[in-house]
Amino acid sequence: MTGTPPIAKRVEYRREHHGDVFIDHYEWLRDKADPEVIAYLEAENAYADQQTDHLEPLRQKIFDEIKARTKETDLSVPTRRGEWWYYGRSLEGEQYGIHCRCPVADLENWTPPQLDENAPVPGEQVLLDENVEAEGHDFFSLGAASISVDGHTLAFSVDVVGDERYTLWFKDLRTGELYEDSIAGIGSGATWAADNRTIYYTTVDDAWRPDTVWRHRLGAGLPATKVYHEPDERFWVAVGRTRSNKYVFIASGSSVTSEMFYGDAADGETEFVSILPRRDSVEYSVEHAVVGGEDRWLILHNDGAENFTLVEAPVSDPTAFRTLIEHRADVRLDAVDAFENQLVVSYRSEALPRIQLWPITSDGDYGSPEEITFETELTSSGLSGNPNWSAPVLRVATTSFIVPVRIYDIELATGERTMLREQTVLGDYRPEEYVERRDWAPAPDGTRIPVSIIHRAGLRFPAPTLLYGYGAYESCEDPRFSIARLSLLDRGMVFVIAHVRGGGEMGRPWYEQGKMMQKTNTFTDFIAVGAHLVGTDVTRPENLVAMGGSAGGLLMGAVANMAPDLFAGILAQVPFVDALTTILDPSLPLTVTEWDEWGNPLADESVYHYMKSYTPYENVEAKDYPAILAMTSLNDTRVYYVEPAKWVAALRYSKTDAHPTLLKTEMSAGHGGISGRYERWKEAAFMYAWVLATGDPAHHGDLAIEADGNV
Repeated sequence: MTGTPPIAKRVEYRREHHGDVFIDHYEWLRDKADPEVIAYLEAENAYADQQTDHLEPLRQKIFDEIKARTKETDLSVPTRRGEWWYYGRSLEGEQYGIHCRCPVADLENWTPPQLDENAPVPGEQVLLDENVEAEGHDFFSLGAASISVDGHTLAFSVDVVGDERYTLWFKDLRTGELYEDSIAGIGSGATWAADNRTIYYTTVDDAWRPDTVWRHRLGAGLPATKVYHEPDERFWVAVGRTRSNKYVFIASGSSVTSEMFYGDAADGETEFVSILPRRDSVEYSVEHAVVGGEDRWLILHNDGAENFTLVEAPVSDPTAFRTLIEHRADVRLDAVDAFENQLVVSYRSEALPRIQLWPITSDGDYGSPEEITFETELTSSGLSGNPNWSAPVLRVATTSFIVPVRIYDIELATGERTMLREQTVLGDYRPEEYVERRDWAPAPDGTRIPVSIIHRAGLRFPAPTLLYGYGAYESCEDPRFSIARLSLLDRGMVFVIAHVRGGGEMGRPWYEQGKMMQKTNTFTDFIAVGAHLVGTDVTRPENLVAMGGSAGGLLMGAVANMAPDLFAGILAQVPFVDALTTILDPSLPLTVTEWDEWGNPLADESVYHYMKSYTPYENVEAKDYPAILAMTSLNDTRVYYVEPAKWVAALRYSKTDAHPTLLKTEMSAGHGGISGRYERWKEAAFMYAWVLATGDPAHHGDLAIEADGNV
């Protein structure tokens, strides 16, 4: 692995705020219209390829394993809606999915049909073949795929650049023809009104903030009608229809404040009315229920209830609250879903998602709640494909780190469960050959940090370990199964998730303690988990690799500066490593709407200095760093490619070690990376080969598990 890394030129760019001057030598890399910038990124790609070329055999093995374990020609479990069963197809050799439906043979029978992926389905109709739509494009992403209430029209949106600006199209499902209507430059979603002719969608401003809701009547031509505009730059808007099909909701919210509006879904000219006026730092969400023949709002809010409380009120008077679930310090209420005869409450307890069923009684009240529980300690569960207001069954999905996704129908009258499907893993995969367990690591302030640990049974410790973290926006890293991850586990690598503060696993306080002026808790929590893994002989620093993306990439950059000796390598995906520069520029997407997450360094000098104390780019020093792989996308509109490009350039200039620092830029992709399942498998193989070789350099990650489970 010889070769000279690209060295970015240094050009002084002066940034001054609150009397503090920072000389940014690599800000010139922001201009992707400059041929010199593109040439530099391409040189970095060539260097990354050259430095990882020796891993090609391992990459190919991992790709082949993912492919061999995946059922490439497959069908999803059909979901009933009206007189049709809806399902998805995947075909061997095809990058993208195919959306289909077939007619319901017996309207009284809610048992989904047993379809054979290799046999014709009677009456099958292909709604949308993503492979056809993706032809001729290097990138393809499907946004909306929304069926009108009567089932006659499909509204779908596509992005073929990666910048998350979509074009909306309409297809007549009776004829298979496209309508002449097409709307460019919208957000990803689209919502039908109940009149089957009116569609609601959002558009974004110059900072990529969804700020306006529009109403378009099919066949009426453009321009559409502006329904709602949100002038406050901290707020995003979204639109949706209730499961009852009675109302359309517009939601406007920042990270800490929200407001919802409702209109009549059957009226294509409806006026929207605020349900509860916005109040700073009060969040609420609304669901429509019918109880005792009365329309009611189910309102989940945090006014005086940090972990949220659930109340109901008549639609005619949303302020006439009756409390259904009191606030609890140990339970975070996440959502409520209303159906004709029951409510489903989703909540978090002991760092795991759970669900509870509330029957609606005939006398206009609620029956005793019933917990819906499943097999293992680390099982996560949630609703899966329940579009119907009235149905005799409830569909639920469960998974864990070692148990593939299982889909159940629960008979509401009897409670009987039918497992409709378990995600197929080809080969001889057996969950009992793997271990998943929960541990707790002490943070510097004494807080116990939840840790999820997954590995092959019988593994000898210490072992090479991949430590993953995110820790922002109250996002939760819940148990989920991964076929690709098996290629790590089967080579003797331990996979660990640090459920650090800034996430939402332990409730709203967990989030609050890892944002704004407490953000560094996220970083010290992650370091504490790494130290705990070393201290408990799970691994050693020379075998420990860290990984995170986006806001988790900020975490990667911070721990690289704060504890470089703890890690053998750091993999940062679309990393938010130049956070202060971004948050100081209100014209960028991650700025005004993000001030509630990070603080406003433009207006508040203390926020400026606090952010500058931890943002990775400003804190690169002349010291030894671990091996670093940064991956980004040229068309990413959330975390610009320039952030990891500047970070890597600064590391190369300053660091004192000989460990490789690599930058890999996808030249036709967005924040979510490249598109197409085979391309994603190749990307996973690229990352995992690097992780294995970095965490176990003596074997280049090509370990094998013996029959007794030992390495």
